[in-house]
Amino acid sequence: MEIVSQIKACRLCADRFAATETRHRPNPILQGTPSARLLIASQAPGMRAHQSSTPFLDPSGDRLRDWLGLDEVAFYDADKVAIVPMAFCFPGYRKGADLPPPPICARTWRAQALAAFPNIALTLMIGGYAQKWHLGVKTGVTDTVAGWRTHFPRLIPLPHPSWRNTAWLKRNPWFEEALLPVLRARVAEVLT
Repeated sequence: MEIVSQIKACRLCADRFAATETRHRPNPILQGTPSARLLIASQAPGMRAHQSSTPFLDPSGDRLRDWLGLDEVAFYDADKVAIVPMAFCFPGYRKGADLPPPPICARTWRAQALAAFPNIALTLMIGGYAQKWHLGVKTGVTDTVAGWRTHFPRLIPLPHPSWRNTAWLKRNPWFEEALLPVLRARVAEVLT
C-alpha cells in the first residue's frame, strides 16, 4: 500500500525526537491491508514497539490480546487487523514518562491512512487521544468507555491496556464484567 510506505518513510518529527531523553530516530509503526475488518486506533507505539518495529509487542499488547480474545497470530494478521495509532512513532520520554503523541502526525496522515482501510467493520479507540479524535468527545476516558453502548456496534472505546491502568481496572469492575464479553463476541463476529 502506497500510504503505508509513505508513512513509514516519514521523518517530520526527527528533530523533536532527537531532543527527547531517548534521542531516537523516527520509526513509524502500523499494520494493515485494505481487507482489514478490525481497526485498532491506539495512542502511539511504546519503546518496546519502537525497538522491535512491531505494535503492542509488550505486556500491554498481551493484555489487549486477552481483552480481544485473540492470539498473536490473529492479532498480527494484517489482512484482518489494522493497527493505526494516533502517532506512528514512539514519541520519547520526558522525566521517564511517555510524551504525548505529536498532533502533527494525525494532522498529516490520519485521514489518508484511514481511507486506505475501506472494509473496517469495528474500530477500537484505545485511550483518550484516539477517543477524542474519532468521537469528538470532551469527556475523560472513564466516562467515554462507560458510555460504550452509545457507539456500539461499529465503535468501542477502551482504556489503554498498560500496566499503569491496573488500578483503573480494579476501580471499574464493570469493564471486565459487562464490556469485555461483548467486545470479544463482536471481535470474533467481525473477523469470521
